[in-house]
Amino acid sequence: MKRRLVITNEAARHPFRQMLPPPPMARAARNDDQDWKLFMLSFAAFFICFYTLLI
Repeated sequence: MKRRLVITNEAARHPFRQMLPPPPMARAARNDDQDWKLFMLSFAAFFICFYTLLI
């Protein structure tokens, strides 16, 4: 059996997925305020749409 010297992801059984580069490593620092920003953006968008319908 011929094996490449490059370490591949053994969980990727399909030949095409084995040719892909390994996924990037997860960043150490997480952005914990992402949910809060998404909530505020959604709230503001809903408020603006609802307010424009009333006028």
